[in-house]
Amino acid sequence: MSHPVSHDEPLIVSVSGLRGVVGGTLTPEVAVRYIQAFVATLPPGPIVVGRDGRQSGPMLAAAIADHITSRGRDVIDCGAAATPTIGIVVREQAAAGGVQISASHNPARYNGLKLFSAAGRVLTADAGRAVLAGYESLPPDLSAASSAAPRGRVVEHDGSPTHLALVAACVDVAAIRRRRPKVWLDSGHGAGSRVARLLLEHLGCDVVIEGGMPDGLFEHEPEPTAENLAGLLPKIAACGADVGFFQDPDADRLAIATAEGRYIGEEATLALVVEAVLSKHPGPVVVNCSTSGMTAAIAQRLGVPCHVSKVGEANVVDEMLGRGAVLGGEGNGGVIDPRVVLVRDSFIAMALVLERLAVEATTVERIAAALPRMVMKKTKIDLSPELRRAGLVAGLSRIEAAFPEAASSRLDGLRLDWPGGWLLVRASNTEPIVRIVAEAADNAAVEAAIARAAAALG
Repeated sequence: MSHPVSHDEPLIVSVSGLRGVVGGTLTPEVAVRYIQAFVATLPPGPIVVGRDGRQSGPMLAAAIADHITSRGRDVIDCGAAATPTIGIVVREQAAAGGVQISASHNPARYNGLKLFSAAGRVLTADAGRAVLAGYESLPPDLSAASSAAPRGRVVEHDGSPTHLALVAACVDVAAIRRRRPKVWLDSGHGAGSRVARLLLEHLGCDVVIEGGMPDGLFEHEPEPTAENLAGLLPKIAACGADVGFFQDPDADRLAIATAEGRYIGEEATLALVVEAVLSKHPGPVVVNCSTSGMTAAIAQRLGVPCHVSKVGEANVVDEMLGRGAVLGGEGNGGVIDPRVVLVRDSFIAMALVLERLAVEATTVERIAAALPRMVMKKTKIDLSPELRRAGLVAGLSRIEAAFPEAASSRLDGLRLDWPGGWLLVRASNTEPIVRIVAEAADNAAVEAAIARAAAALG
């Protein structure tokens, strides 16, 4: 799908990488500068490079690989690969770090860089800040920079078989094969089908895949929301599938629909998986502060702690490691299972849901209906030039004052909690917008909370 390119959209730099409009703020030169700063922070060793299937990916990958090898380092080229696969390959190959070229759920005009440490996880906030500082201190012209080291090699590598084996080891493969579920999957013309097809066939599923070619020719906006997927949902029932799965372009997020084509949403993904894992392996779980209260309610019912982190995969992983968590994730459909990789992973989410269907002899409709009943709404507001310049501090204080009945937290943006509901307002790390998320017992309460917050923000 085509979009006009806006050249004034800012380059968004966060703790795990950067994101921008290709041909606008993001060019091969910008990507190479950022990678030079990243490589300077790494120990010796090869660097893994992958991409999510966007049409701008090969251009950026070629520029990055050329720069890395010109500095005497080897590149392990995974080609079109899921983001969690990159983390697995970094660890498997004992690489110094990794780069995934992806704009995740953003529209096609975007691309970006996500950075991995030698541990096979996205960079911590401190490591990300070190890369940013190095990037900002580089001289304007890098053309004169050279390396005396011999040029490194580019070695192609497919991490899909290892990824498949790690996921399969976490579930009852025999039970899923006996059930032989029919799975309808939309990989959204991203990288997800590379592992998904192998995995689902290994699990004995009857598989129908749409958007399986990782060519970036998105047929719908890539974020797997109900609105964006409305045209695909009828196809699930039409082909007689037991479940519908939807991946974002880099396959770190999963949304789910029932056999009837009812979208149960990204927020339900983590809740369904938490129930599956905690029933066999009780232990702490970690979610971010914008995740549905469904997960916390499940953890409480099963007698385990549910800890809360700032928004962002790196923050969730930090908290998971600190708490010894058996599972973590974010309400955007991102499940992190440390048995596989410390990265959000749509494939382990799929496998664990399929295992529940097989072992419990049930349907997605039934297990979704048994989740705690809550209504959530997410919205976003473009940042005005005034708010961009002044920051959100004053705006958040106005919102806080508009909810005198709520307990407030500034862990990440502003979180307000009151009996039966909560609201979170924070600036996006990947777009020039403010995100507002609210959850309560019914739709009227959610709408009222969001309207009150938006009015106070101004």
